[in-house]
Amino acid sequence: MKKLVTSIAFITAIGCSVAVASAAEESHDLAAQATHAIAGNHFPIIKPEEQSWSFAGPFGKYDKGQLQRGLKVYKEVCSACHSMSLVSFRTLEDLGYSEEQVKAFSAEYEVQDGPNADGEMYNRKAAPSDHFPSPFPNHEAAAAANGGAAPPDMSLLAKARGVERGFPQFIIDMIPIVGGYQEGGPDYIHALLTGYQEPPAGIKNTDGSDYTVPEGTHFNPYFVSAAALKMAPPISADQVTYDDGAPQTVDQYSKDVAAFLMWAAEPHLEQRKRTGFMVMVFLFIFTALIYLTKKSVYANKEH
Repeated sequence: MKKLVTSIAFITAIGCSVAVASAAEESHDLAAQATHAIAGNHFPIIKPEEQSWSFAGPFGKYDKGQLQRGLKVYKEVCSACHSMSLVSFRTLEDLGYSEEQVKAFSAEYEVQDGPNADGEMYNRKAAPSDHFPSPFPNHEAAAAANGGAAPPDMSLLAKARGVERGFPQFIIDMIPIVGGYQEGGPDYIHALLTGYQEPPAGIKNTDGSDYTVPEGTHFNPYFVSAAALKMAPPISADQVTYDDGAPQTVDQYSKDVAAFLMWAAEPHLEQRKRTGFMVMVFLFIFTALIYLTKKSVYANKEH
């Protein structure tokens, strides 16, 4: 029995040592990658991992349940700083909401209207025909409230952001059936939201001095413009309550809001893919008919 306990303790000690060594090696690798990125001004430090999205591929479709969860994350977290000025409330019917639900949802917001008969602007409850309002009256106010950097509008964020995958992968991505990778934006958003961490020791500046995170910024190796950004970690576990039993984790929140932002940027994605597939089928049949016609016209026939 004593030997068994000793063996278990020995194995546990070895396991802990391996885990510590592995963590130290990962930290050292990240420091080296960060130093290289800073020296070459080439970001992000780490490229986002490709996630599994329901809308990926030539036959992909949006998961309406996920889109509804993403809308909830946007409303309760992101909308405090980010606008979505190109998205109207009435398009939320595409997420599976009824007309009455959309009316009730839009009425929770206020929009500026006018001028009235006295020439003054006034606020009123939003209607389904209105767009998501901005949390700030103008760009300057948004920048002043966020340390000089105005939060970007999220309407097209999932299409505007992304990281090039490099050669030869980007060539494969251009082939519709084989590749057709168009999920770089959601992958980047998910990686950014889940990538906040303490900077590892050993990061160097271009002059060889030790790197320190600038005051008021937060280290994130997935940020596409620098090693740190001004946006603080926006979300934490159990911050948003889901009604469908989905995990209330940062990873799940990030996936859901990334999927929702993809829909906001490309609401007609499913229709586009269906149309593209029909066009490909037509071209295949048309090519086959042309080939058979050519073969018949130029065939050696007895007269």
